[in-house]
Formats: sequence, C-alpha cells, structure tokens
Amino acid sequence: MIRTVRPTRRMLQVTGAGAAALLALSACSSSDGSSSAASGSSASGSGSPKLSGEVTVFAAASLKESFTTLGKEFEKAHPGTKVTFSFGGSDALAASITGGAPADVFASASPKTMKVVTDAGDASGTPATFVRNQLEIATLPGNPDKVASLKDLTGSDLKVVLCDKSVPCGAAAQKALDASRLKLTPVSYEEDVKSALNKVVLKEADAAVVYKTDVKAAGDKVEGVEFPESADAINDYPITLLRSSENTETAKAFMELVRSAEGQKVLNAAGFLNP
Repeated sequence: MIRTVRPTRRMLQVTGAGAAALLALSACSSSDGSSSAASGSSASGSGSPKLSGEVTVFAAASLKESFTTLGKEFEKAHPGTKVTFSFGGSDALAASITGGAPADVFASASPKTMKVVTDAGDASGTPATFVRNQLEIATLPGNPDKVASLKDLTGSDLKVVLCDKSVPCGAAAQKALDASRLKLTPVSYEEDVKSALNKVVLKEADAAVVYKTDVKAAGDKVEGVEFPESADAINDYPITLLRSSENTETAKAFMELVRSAEGQKVLNAAGFLNP
C-alpha cells in the first residue's frame, strides 16, 4: 500500500520561504548585473577625450572682434586649451599657409582666397561657409562731406581709401563699382580692411569702402553709409581645418563653436549675415 504524504502547513511555509529567497537572490543578481552594465555603459559614454593644447587660427582681419570673443569663450569652456589668432588680409594669410606656416584653422573672407589653399592641397576636408559680409562706406564722424552714395566718392575733392584689389574687401568694392559703372581713384590701397578703416579713424582719409562689421566695431569713431550696390558684392566666408594641424580634435571643436547657434549669435551681433 502506497502512503500519500500530504504537505503540512509547516512544509508549505518552508517551501514558500525558500522560493521567495531564491526569487530575491535572483532579483538581486539581476539588479547587480543591470547596475554593472549601466555603470559600464555610463563610463564608456563619458569617454569623450578632453580637449587640450593650443590651436592656431588664421583669420580674415574683419573677424578680429568676433573671433577674439569666441576664442575666450572656447578657452573658458575647455580649461587647458589656448586659441592663438593671426589676423590679416586673406590673400596674405593664404600665401603664408601655402608657404608652410603652421596653423590649424583658416577662416577666409572669400571663396577665392580659400581656393588658393585648397588647390595647394593644404586644406583637410571641404571648406564650409559660416557667415557672409556686406560692404558699407565709412566716413568721418557726423559725415561732414554729406556722402550719401557710392557715386559721391568719385568727387575729386574727397580723399577715399580702398582695400587692395587682391584682398576680398577690395575685390568686392571693385565689383560694386563695376556694377555701377563708376571709376574711383583712391588716395591709397590698403593691405586689409582694418588698415583702410584706420585711415578714416585717424582722419587721413575722408571715406573708405569697408565691411559693415568694421564700421560697427569702430563705434562712434566713424559713421556708416549704406549703398544699394553692396548687395551685388556680398562675400561668403569659408572656414576649414588645415592639413598641417597637430591638434585636430581641439581645432574641430573650435570650428564647431564658430558654426554653432552660440557662435552665430556672436557673429550676428558683430554685423555678419547668416550663411
């Protein structure tokens, strides 16, 4: 005769407790595994390299104020980095780069001068336009000569300064003059836009054709006069990483700042137009 053993209340309690303990142990093990996995995932997610070191940026003279501001913001956001600038005429900067001058980033005031660098094989990647700039006439404070148009600059009694034709601001000014079928003989051609503007600031010239951004940066030292022909001579500003860069990650990060919403805000405040 086979005897059937009925589970007692005591046996059920012990069995239930054991099952609960096994479930709890399994849950803890699963939780610990998930926690470890999450911790590992978090650790790997925060593994982006810390930026450091110096970055040398060759940039058009008209970018001086806004890029200096962005450089300080970049250094503040990334302790241990340093952004060094060389500002000047885009053509001279392009010649320096193709001549072997060490730099990480080039920001030009025109595609034409950028092409000098890309054609020489000194750019890494494809240059991207990050802002645009428009011409304006800078006159003495109060505009004592009553300059109201580009044609007014052709008067023989005015001392007018232009950027050299090889420089983007000079090429743009010549394009505007050609579009208006005007001929203008300046008292001097300057190597970059800041030099042209400075002639007016120092009262060595009555007017200069420069960028709106430079007139704005000069404040009350000059007065700006807009002219419609400038719409036909707007310059695109391209930026690129250079093949000679020895700090590419930091250089790329600075370029990203320039093209970001924050960077565009600084550039727009300086008078630059969106690309």
